Amino acid sequence: MPLVTNKDVQVEAKGGGYAVGAFNTTNLEITQAIIETATEKRSPVIVATSQSAIKYAGMEELSLMVRKMAERAPIPVTLHLDHGTDYSIIIGCLRSGWSSVMIDGSSHPLEENIALTKEIVKVAHAVGVSVEAELGRLMGIEDEISVDSRETSLTDPHEAVRFVEETGCDTLAVAIGTSHGAYKFKGEPKLAFDRLEEIAEKVSIPLVLHGASSVKKEIVEWGERYGAKFPGAAGVPDEHIRKAISLGITKVNIDTDLRLSFTAGVREFLQREPEVFDPRKILGAGKGAMKRVIGQKIDLLGSGEKG
Repeated sequence: MPLVTNKDVQVEAKGGGYAVGAFNTTNLEITQAIIETATEKRSPVIVATSQSAIKYAGMEELSLMVRKMAERAPIPVTLHLDHGTDYSIIIGCLRSGWSSVMIDGSSHPLEENIALTKEIVKVAHAVGVSVEAELGRLMGIEDEISVDSRETSLTDPHEAVRFVEETGCDTLAVAIGTSHGAYKFKGEPKLAFDRLEEIAEKVSIPLVLHGASSVKKEIVEWGERYGAKFPGAAGVPDEHIRKAISLGITKVNIDTDLRLSFTAGVREFLQREPEVFDPRKILGAGKGAMKRVIGQKIDLLGSGEKG
């Protein structure tokens, strides 16, 4: 079917009490893993692309690949720009078939963030594309986004009300203590659920949780058995994700978990099958590993049979 918007799937999720997974892609195998698994699970799905992914794979190439696969899929699929900070890339995505874009003005003061977001909302809505914005900052590193602990700030519920009213954004990413990358917590994970609950009570639009990969111990150990090194890797526990969804989160971003599982699957295959040099078989091992993780995530988010 044709692409839908993030607003479309997140409004449905908000009404149904579940969340939709936003899985980042950079190539054919990852995109296949995302859409194939979502189809098997009968789940709506968000295929997310970062700015660095676009620079790596090509804007038109990514657009054509995802849109063609979506056309053949019997489930709702969106093509989403994640963490858009480059105006030219955002506009390029609007012209190239993306159905949702994120304007990330969270590094700017509130007034400037509002102005930037409002401008993108005006342009995107004119062509039927939904807009995600971010208020508050997440710690960590993901592609071109790097924020240290001194720069992080949780989303202020009162600012969120003003921000949504003045910008007209369709969905809002909130900072409640998660972080990007594979090294989210040094100690016990602590998320500001009370703050999330207050934001959800004050703001009517769907909410988004970034930096939400679980970095499961079994995946980390799997990769390390075959030579990977992920010392201190830690993520968001499943029970925290479930609670966040119960408090109003309707979109959960997942990237690191796919990277870790892909790495583990490929490393194991190369060690077990040293005579194989067919890239399709090598990458296929990574794809299979990612499909297992994506299926688990869909179950966790409760979006299965909702597509």
